[in-house]
Amino acid sequence: MVFNAHLEELTIKHLILINPNGNSDATAIMVEQAQTVLGLGVRVMGKTNTQAPNLLATPADMQLAKQGVLALGLEAAQALTGREKSSAIIIAAFSDPGLLELRTQVSIPVLGIGEAVFLEAAANHKRFSIVTITPDPELLASFCTRVAELGLGAQYCGARVTQGNAQTLLVSPQLLDAALSSTITKSIHDGAQAIILGGGPLSASADRLQPQFDIPLLNPVAAAARAAFKD
Repeated sequence: MVFNAHLEELTIKHLILINPNGNSDATAIMVEQAQTVLGLGVRVMGKTNTQAPNLLATPADMQLAKQGVLALGLEAAQALTGREKSSAIIIAAFSDPGLLELRTQVSIPVLGIGEAVFLEAAANHKRFSIVTITPDPELLASFCTRVAELGLGAQYCGARVTQGNAQTLLVSPQLLDAALSSTITKSIHDGAQAIILGGGPLSASADRLQPQFDIPLLNPVAAAARAAFKD
C-alpha cells in the first residue's frame, strides 16, 4: 500500500490555481471547475490571495494583487520542485496580474485565465467579445491592449458591461445570470461568434447560461485548465 501511494504521487499531475482576490468561496468554485475539466489524473489545489479585496475591479486593484500572487506562485513552485514537467500554475483573474513576472521566476508553466481564453477564442472562432461586470474604463481598455499584444485584434468585437453594481451581482447568482444574459444578447448583435465571460468569479455562469444561447460562452478558468496540460 505504501508503494502504491508513492507511485500515485509520482504519476499524478499537479495544478495550483491562484485566486488573486481574497474571496475563498470563489477559489473553491474555480478549483472545482478546473478539476472537472482535468479529471482524476490531475490534483487541483487552490490558493487565495487573502491580502487582496474580494473583487478586483480596477487596474490599481490588479497592481495591488501582484505581490500576493507572486508570493503564492513562488511558494507553490518551490513545493513542486522536481515535478516541473507534470505541474502548472494558473492565475485565476481575468487581467492576469503577475503573470509575466511569475513566468520569469519559476520553471513551472504559468497560465493566466485571460490570456488562455483569448487564445482559445481566437483559435476556435472567427470573432469574439467580452462580457464583464466591472465598468472601469482603464480596465476595459487593458483588455483591448492585451488582445492586440496577442495579435488577435482583428477578431475582437469589444467588451460590454452588465447593468448593476458588481458587488451586488456577485452575491446573487440569479441577478448575476440575468444581467449577464441581457448583455450577452447585445454582444451577439455586435457580431460576436463566441462570448468570453470576463472574470474568474463569472466562470460558473458560463455553464449555467450556455443552454440559453446558440453560440459558445467561454469560461476562462476552463480554458486555462485545458491549456495547462495540452499535449
